[in-house]
Amino acid sequence: MVLAPAHRRTNAATRVAQQLGSDKRFKILEAHIKKFQQRHDALIEVLHKAQELFGFLDDNVLQFVSDELRLPTSRVYGVATFYHYFKLKPQGLHTCVVCLGTACYVKGANKLLAAVEGRTGISAGETTPDDKVSLLTARCIGACGIAPAVVYDGKVAPKQTPEDALRHLNEWI
Repeated sequence: MVLAPAHRRTNAATRVAQQLGSDKRFKILEAHIKKFQQRHDALIEVLHKAQELFGFLDDNVLQFVSDELRLPTSRVYGVATFYHYFKLKPQGLHTCVVCLGTACYVKGANKLLAAVEGRTGISAGETTPDDKVSLLTARCIGACGIAPAVVYDGKVAPKQTPEDALRHLNEWI
C-alpha cells in the first residue's frame, strides 16, 4: 500500500492502514486499484469494487480509496454521494426505492413515498431500527412509461399505488 509519509497522513488514513493488516478486503481492493495502475479515471470502478467488498462505503473505505488513488478525499466523497448506486451506510435486508422522476411524481410518487414513510416510521435515506427495510428515492429509474414505479429489492414494480406499496412492505415487516 502506498501511503503518504507519516507526518502527512490523516487520522483516518492511519486507522485504515492499521485495518489493512486485519481485513483482507482492503488487500483485495488494493490489488484492484493496482490493476488500474492507480489512475484517477478509475475512481468509479474502484468505488464499485469497494462497495461490492464492503457492502457500503464508510469513511475508512473512502479514505483508503483516496490515499491509494492519490485523490483528495473531497473528490472521492463527491463522486460517492453524486451517484445513486453508492451507499454510505449499511442497507437493510430489503430495499424500497421510490422513483421521484417527473413522470412518477406527476402520477403520485409523492403519495407513495409518504405512505411508505408513514408505515416504516423512517424518512428517505434511512433504514428501520431493526435493519429490515431501507427506504431510498431515485431521481429517475428510466421507467416513465410505467409510472409511478417502485423498485422492491431490485425488481421494478409498475403503476404503484400507496396501497400496493403498503401491501409489499407488510410482507417484509
